[in-house]
Amino acid sequence: MSKTSNAVKDRWNAKAYDDLRIRIPKGRKAAVEAYARSGGEFINGLVNALLREKLGLTEEEWKRGGGCGEA
Repeated sequence: MSKTSNAVKDRWNAKAYDDLRIRIPKGRKAAVEAYARSGGEFINGLVNALLREKLGLTEEEWKRGGGCGEA
């Protein structure tokens, strides 16, 4: 992959997404990855689905962003 395409992707990601970093207890990562895979997801998709559910948002509301429907 060229530097140009990486730069374009980086600009898009910075424009379209916010980044969060989560920490979990040492030794739990493999179990979380396995759980996500068992549902046909990656960890990011799993976390997004769990947050969306806890906040009471539809998938469309979640993707639209903006204000948050505090739970």
